[in-house]
Amino acid sequence: MRSILSGARRRVPGFALAAVVAAALAAAAARPAGAQSSYKVIVNPNSAVSSVSKAELAAVFLKKASKWSDGTPAAPVDQSSDADVRAEFSREVLSRPTAAIRAYWNQMAFSGRNIPPAEKSSDADVVAFVRSTPGAVGYVRASAATPGVKVVSIRS
Repeated sequence: MRSILSGARRRVPGFALAAVVAAALAAAAARPAGAQSSYKVIVNPNSAVSSVSKAELAAVFLKKASKWSDGTPAAPVDQSSDADVRAEFSREVLSRPTAAIRAYWNQMAFSGRNIPPAEKSSDADVVAFVRSTPGAVGYVRASAATPGVKVVSIRS
């Protein structure tokens, strides 16, 4: 009896994660074709990057890639975990809800493989970090002021 219950307990988190992922995918699919994102991606003004694919951007934010295509070390910066802009960015670029990204970073940190990107509490803080950090990349609300950084386009 004990093994049956412990087995059920182990499956619940996976089921819960699958349910969260399914809900996020359904929400992303509900967005009308051609709808504008509520965020923009910014890079350090000295970066050679002018556009980036979703795959490359995801690799940088998940730290599966540590450098840009020109060899510059990449320095991603996230918004706070409860920010709406982070939820949308995570859903659209990382193809996972914020909770799944948190779980990913918990696993990576616990196993000693990597640490999550720096986290900033506001658009202005993200802009300041990106402006002052070579190779930096971040995202801010579409309406945010972005003085001193370069806004880049995202390719599919």
